[in-house]
Amino acid sequence: QVQVVESGGGLVQAGGSLRLSCTASELTLSDYSMGWFRQAPGKEREWVAATDYRNTTTTYADSVKGRFTISRDNAKNTLYLQMNSLRPEDTAMYYCLADRSYIKVRAAVGAYWGQGTQVTVSS
Repeated sequence: QVQVVESGGGLVQAGGSLRLSCTASELTLSDYSMGWFRQAPGKEREWVAATDYRNTTTTYADSVKGRFTISRDNAKNTLYLQMNSLRPEDTAMYYCLADRSYIKVRAAVGAYWGQGTQVTVSS
């Protein structure tokens, strides 16, 4: 059974950095388009960043552009989200999504979701 697992969340002060990781059992992530999403309490889930399986297309939400970077380490079968210059409004549960279709990832209707990792940014 496929399991997608995020890690790396935690509590950080505003201006700090965190790096989230996403791994998967039974999936070779280099074959999949991937995305990061987040959901704050009382808000809808929102898209943060996405990359296609070839890493030729990488896109970011305006709210994180220039501060967050999505990347892969295929040898480790891991997707990352480097988050710099964190703000209190970045506080949310962060989720990883994998699908063979980049369009489905961007539309948040992909096949494989993780359970999330909590990021809390204090002011």
